[in-house]
Amino acid sequence: MTAIKHALQRDIFTPNDERLLSIVNVCKAGKKKKNCFLCATVTTERPVQVKVVKVKKSDKGDFYKRQIAWALRDLAVVDAKDAIKENPEFDLHFEKIYKWVASSTAEKNAFISCIWKLNQRYLRKKIDFVNVSSQLLEELPKVTEESVPSGENQSVTGGDEEAVDEYQELNAREEQDIEIMMEGCEYAISNAEAFAERLSRELQVLDGANIQSIMASEKQVNILMKLLDEALKEVDQIELKLSSYEEMLQSVKEQMDQISESNHLIHLSNTNNVKLLSEIEFLVNHMDLAKGHIKALQEGDLASSRGIEACTNAADALLQCMNVALRPGHDMLLAVKQQQQRFSDLREHFARRLASHLNNVFVQQGHDQSSTLAQHSVELTLPNHHPFHRDLLRYAKLMEWLKSTDYGKYEGLTKNYMDYLSRLYEREIKDFFEVAKIKMTGTTKESKKFGLHGSSGKLTGSTSSLNKLSVQSSGNRRSQSSSLLDMGNMSASDLDVADRTKFDKIFEQVLSELEPLCLAEQDFISKFFKLQQHQSMPGTMTEAEDLDGGTSSRQHNAGTPLPVSSEKDMIRQMMIKIFRCIEPELNNLIALGDKIDSFNSLYMLVKMSHHVWTAQNVDPASFLSTTLGNVLVTVKRNFDKCISNQIRQMEEVKISKKSKVGILPFVAEFEEFAGLAESIFKNAERRGDLDKAYTKLIRGVFVNVEKVANESQKTPRDVVMMENFHHIFATLSRLKISCLEAEKKEAKQKYTDHLQSYVIYSLGQPLEKLNHFFEGVEARVAQGIREEEVSYQLAFNKQELRKVIKEYPGKEVKKGLDNLYKKVDKHLCEEENLLQVVWHSMQDEFIRQYKHFEGLIARCYPGSGVTMEFTIQDILDYCSSIAQSH
Repeated sequence: MTAIKHALQRDIFTPNDERLLSIVNVCKAGKKKKNCFLCATVTTERPVQVKVVKVKKSDKGDFYKRQIAWALRDLAVVDAKDAIKENPEFDLHFEKIYKWVASSTAEKNAFISCIWKLNQRYLRKKIDFVNVSSQLLEELPKVTEESVPSGENQSVTGGDEEAVDEYQELNAREEQDIEIMMEGCEYAISNAEAFAERLSRELQVLDGANIQSIMASEKQVNILMKLLDEALKEVDQIELKLSSYEEMLQSVKEQMDQISESNHLIHLSNTNNVKLLSEIEFLVNHMDLAKGHIKALQEGDLASSRGIEACTNAADALLQCMNVALRPGHDMLLAVKQQQQRFSDLREHFARRLASHLNNVFVQQGHDQSSTLAQHSVELTLPNHHPFHRDLLRYAKLMEWLKSTDYGKYEGLTKNYMDYLSRLYEREIKDFFEVAKIKMTGTTKESKKFGLHGSSGKLTGSTSSLNKLSVQSSGNRRSQSSSLLDMGNMSASDLDVADRTKFDKIFEQVLSELEPLCLAEQDFISKFFKLQQHQSMPGTMTEAEDLDGGTSSRQHNAGTPLPVSSEKDMIRQMMIKIFRCIEPELNNLIALGDKIDSFNSLYMLVKMSHHVWTAQNVDPASFLSTTLGNVLVTVKRNFDKCISNQIRQMEEVKISKKSKVGILPFVAEFEEFAGLAESIFKNAERRGDLDKAYTKLIRGVFVNVEKVANESQKTPRDVVMMENFHHIFATLSRLKISCLEAEKKEAKQKYTDHLQSYVIYSLGQPLEKLNHFFEGVEARVAQGIREEEVSYQLAFNKQELRKVIKEYPGKEVKKGLDNLYKKVDKHLCEEENLLQVVWHSMQDEFIRQYKHFEGLIARCYPGSGVTMEFTIQDILDYCSSIAQSH
C-alpha cells in the first residue's frame, strides 16, 4: 500500500500541487468487483482545498488515472454501517449515495478518521458520521505522510500532519512591526545571528525597566490603599443613614398601601353598583310588559277592529319580551324566571283565546255563506268570498304571531280552516256544476237522458257504439241520423251551431268562475297564514306538459297530502284539501259534454289549453295550474278518442247494393269537422294537436273512400272516387288548411285521374264496332304493315270500312250519346253537381277520338273518299241538344 501511495503522489497529485493524506482500496457494493482507490487530498497552496478523489487503474496499461473528485464540503453523511462489529462496507453521501466495500476494516477506519480530522481542521462543517464508533472519533490516529523523494521540479516532504497545526500566519500589524525592526538593522537579512542577538539584548533591557517601574510604584500603592480605607468608612456611615431613611419610608409605604387599597375597594364598589344598575335597567326595560298590553291579552275584544289592533300590539310586545337576549347569569335570577313564567302563561292564555275565536269565525263563515247559496242556484256564478277574506285578514298579524310562538295551535287552526272551508266549497262547487249541467242539457229531465243522477252530477250508463252506416242518398242519411238519436246516440251533424256555441259559453263561464275563486283563495291563504307562495320550485311540471310526447299515466290524487318540504308545498296541500272536488267535478262535466256531442271536445281543448297557459304564466306550480293541467290531460284524451271514433266509423261503413253511393257520410262529416275545428282553433295555443288530428283523419278518409269504391256494385268505382275526391279537394281549397296542402294536391290528382278513366271507359260503348275496327287497323300497323297497305287486307279493306261507317249515321250517334248521357246521369249524384263537367269531358274525348279515326282513314285509306257520316260540328250540336233536353 505504501508503494501505491508513493506512486499516486508522484504521478497524479504532485503535478496538481496536492498532498495525499489517506488512501483506501475499495470496490462498489453489489456489483462486479472492480477495485479502485479513494484518496483524501489537500492542496499545497492557500486557501487549502480538501477533496476526495477516485483513482482507477487504466485498462490499457499499468498506470493510474484520476477518474472523479468530490469537494469535502459537498459531503453530507459518512455511514460506517456498524459501530460495534467490524464491517468493511461504508457509504459516502454526496449529491447521491455512493456505496463502497473496503479491502479491510483497518483501511476503512483510517480513511474515515482522516475525513473527520480534515473536516475539523479545515471546514468546521457539520458532517454526520453515522454508525461510527465514538472511541474512533475521540482517539484519532495521527495521519502521517511518508516522505516522497524528490525526482522532479517539486518535492513533497513527509511528516506529521499536526506540524501543520503549529504554524500560525502573521497578521498585518505583526508583519509591519517586523518590517520596521528589520529596516532599523541593516544586517538583519545578511547576518541573522547578529540580528537575533540584538533582539535578545533589547528584550533583556525592557524586562529590567519593567521591574524597576513596578518597584517605584509601591509608595503610591500604599497611599491608594489608605484612601480606599477612608472611603469604606464613609460608605458605612452612608449605609447607616440610608437604613434609617428606609425604615421611615417603610412606614409611609404601609400607610399609602392602606390608602390605595381603600380607594380600590371604593372604586370597585362604585363600578359594581353602576353595572348592577345597568343590568336592572336592562331587565326592566326589556322584560317589563305594560299593564295595558296585559289587559289586552287577557280580556281584549277580538271581534272589533280596535280590539284586534290592541291585541296585535300587545302580542308583539309580549313576543319582544320573551325573545329578549338575556345576558349570562340572568336566567339564574328568581325574578327573571318568574317573569318568564308569567309571559309563558300570558302567551298560552292568549293563544287559546285567539284559536277559539278564529275557529268560531270559521264556523260562522260556513253558516253565513250557506245562506247565500240559494240565490246562486239558478245562476251560473260562484259565491264571492271576498268579504270573508277581508274580515279574516285583520287577524293576519296575529296568525303570524301564533305561527312563531305556538306552532301547534297554528297547525290546528290551519286544519280546522281546511275542514270547514272544504265542506263549504264542496257544496258551492257541486251546486255550481249542477246548474252548469242543467244549462248544458236544457232541463233536469233532459239531463237524466244523458245519465245525470243526484246532485253530484256523475255520469252513469255506458257509451253504446254507433250503428254501421249505410251509403244512401242525402235524404236517407239524414233520416238515418235521426234514427240514431232515437237510440240514445248523438251525431255531431244533428246539432246546430247555436247548441255548440251555447256549450262553449257555458264551459268558458265555468272556467272563468273557477279561476278567480282559486286564485283569490290561494292569495288569501298566503297572506292570512303567512306562507310564501313565490319561492322558486325547481323541477315542477304538470301532466299537461307531457301531452305532445304521449298521454301520461300519472293521476293526481287530491285526497293524498303531499309531504311538506316548503311553505309553497303547504299552500298547495291546503288548496288540494279545500278544493278537492274541483277536479272530479270538472272531469264529470267534460264527460257530459263529450257524451252530448263528441265535437264538444274541440271547444273544451281550446278553452282548457288557454286557461292552463294563463295559469302557468302566473305560477306554473300553483294548485290551479296543476289541476287544470291534469284536467287538460282528460280533455286531450277525449279529443283523441273523438278522432279515433271517427276513423273507426269510417272503417265500419257498409254500402247499399241497390242505390248509388254519392258523397260518403264520413267525407261530409270530415267537411263538417274541419269547418268547425277551423272556427274553434283560430288563434288557439294548441294548433299542433289539431294538425295531428287532421293528418290522421284525412288518411282515414282517403283509405276508406278507396275501400268503399272497390266494394261498390251499383256505382262504378271511378265515379265513387271522382265525386268524393272532388268533394275533399273543394273542402280543402275552401278551408285553406296549411298542414293538408299535400293531401289537397293528392285529392285533386285522384279526382282528375278517375274523371279521365271514367270518361274513356264510358265512351267505348257508343261506337263500339267502329272502335273494334280501328283497333284492328292499329294492330296491323303495330305488326309491321305499312299504313297505306292496310287497305289491301281482306278484313280491313275499303268496303269493310264503308260497311262499318254506314252503321253509325248521325242519327245513331246522337241516340248513342243520349243513352250515354242518361247512364252518366244515373251514376252521378246531384249533391256534387258534376254531370255537366263529366259531359263536357266526354264531348272533348269523343271529338278527340273522331279526329283520331279521321287521321287513321287519311293515312291508311288515302284517296278513297271515305269519310264519317257526321262531323265535329254535328257532335257539338248533338251534345248541346242532349244536355238542354235533360
